[in-house]
Amino acid sequence: MEDAVILYPSPAIGHLISMVELGKLILTHSPSLSIMILVTPPPYNAGSTSPYINHVSATTSSITFHHLPAVSLPPNNSPHHETLAFELLRLNNPNVHQAITSISKTSTVRALIMDFFCYPGLSVAADFNLPAYFFFTSAACSLAAFLYAPVMHRTFTKSFKDLNTNLDIPGLPPMPSADMPKPLLDRNDKAYEAFLNSSTHTTKSAGIIVNTFESLEPRAIKAISAGLCVPDEELTPPLYCIGPLVAANNQAGSDDGSSNECLTWLDLQPSRSVVFLCFGSMGLFSAEQLTEIAVGLERSGQRFLWVVRSPPSEDQSKRFSPPEPDLDVLLPKGFLDRTKARGLVVKLWAPQVAVLNHASVGGFVTHCGWNSVLEALCAGVPMVAWPLYAEQRLNRVVMVDEMNLALPMKDSKDGFVTADEVEKRVSELMDSQEGKSVRMQVSKMKAAAEAAMSEGGSSRVALSKLVESWTRG
Repeated sequence: MEDAVILYPSPAIGHLISMVELGKLILTHSPSLSIMILVTPPPYNAGSTSPYINHVSATTSSITFHHLPAVSLPPNNSPHHETLAFELLRLNNPNVHQAITSISKTSTVRALIMDFFCYPGLSVAADFNLPAYFFFTSAACSLAAFLYAPVMHRTFTKSFKDLNTNLDIPGLPPMPSADMPKPLLDRNDKAYEAFLNSSTHTTKSAGIIVNTFESLEPRAIKAISAGLCVPDEELTPPLYCIGPLVAANNQAGSDDGSSNECLTWLDLQPSRSVVFLCFGSMGLFSAEQLTEIAVGLERSGQRFLWVVRSPPSEDQSKRFSPPEPDLDVLLPKGFLDRTKARGLVVKLWAPQVAVLNHASVGGFVTHCGWNSVLEALCAGVPMVAWPLYAEQRLNRVVMVDEMNLALPMKDSKDGFVTADEVEKRVSELMDSQEGKSVRMQVSKMKAAAEAAMSEGGSSRVALSKLVESWTRG
């Protein structure tokens, strides 16, 4: 029987892509392994993952996808999509058990690697006596805060949203309490409870795999490895920093029409002259905010490539998959005509990795999703950090104050950003001394990332240790 490793991602496309890249990386070390990926139907509509899965299946024969049955969810009134994901994955255990039973008939399963959202799967791994690892798809800095959450829960009686203080988290710069991950802001929310549970379960695993590299986050990695982020009675599992894992292309979006349009237009622009604005698969703005972005971009005088999506739908079932935007209605009158000589607006999607690696792109306004941050870093593109959801506000603090990879987009308490701020930050990134400093640091970290992933680099060494940990076992 062949040896196999089972990967169990949460349903979100960004988490699935990271898990697939982890599978590909494991195969570079152990090509004889089979990688089985469990696919859970998502609890919300955030666009189809089928084109991406079909592409991987067609190009990497050692990776196979096992589609699990849909799970019926009870009513839920939490405002956070993460709560739905946690509830789905809790109810998913019988399907995971059945899948591993089936796979075990033809393969010797060596390990189960789960997204941290999938922590209920620990008990399934125990049923099969499998070593279970968690794959943390965000930064080590986020992991430090995540592991330290139970300590803070005992320390404070108020919710983070009401604390109005800086938090002292091992390995992190001073963290404003309001910048903690969105689902953790209200301690009375079900999402908060689920994240706390996930944190305490993570320490019971055989190891934690993180999509980062040592020279990018030395302080956070050192704090976690030294056991400073978990309570005294808990042991911190071994940490494996195996990144940066970045998809070579983006097959998760639309057809090639917008892809070709973007890249053809970029071919006509001067080197490093274009600011790229793109906000992830769930990054949506109100009509009012889209107007402010347009006005700010026009005033800045900079060249830009902007991916625009429709505002969030009132229909909760279509919250993350709004209709194709009507640009003439959403954007200021005459904006497209006035800026057509130096700007391109595309609807819904762009091939982000290809765009970031294009010679004409000189800056990136990002929602601070960790995949996007690593993609920009590996392309050597400096950033403006504009967080929208999940742990992205924490990422912004770290990207600006700790890593110097980005300038901060400053927003009001409700997250609104003015046209003046858009104009200022975009211009600053492209034309100021501060922008130059960030550009130099990103260039330095790009080289460090390449070194980490090269033969004998820190991430390759960590990968070897990871594979040895389950082959020994």
